[in-house]
Amino acid sequence: MVEKKTWQEFRNTGLLWFINTTLHLFGWALVVEIDGDEVKNCYPARIKFRGFGEKDTDEGYKKLTGYVADNINDLVKEVEE
Repeated sequence: MVEKKTWQEFRNTGLLWFINTTLHLFGWALVVEIDGDEVKNCYPARIKFRGFGEKDTDEGYKKLTGYVADNINDLVKEVEE
């Protein structure tokens, strides 16, 4: 199954934040350039900083937890198929 999603949907799940927290370990990040509600560009980049501030981290965990809570039945069903 492949279901195309928008960048905004992806960002709202907290998954972009989560992926970037992992990439930060290695000095990398996915940079998303946004103009209003439209994604203009997305690319991998080398970075010097590591991690996010407390506010962004709290928001990221809330989004990610909400996504899992809202989708757990589908996620379990997909791995059992």
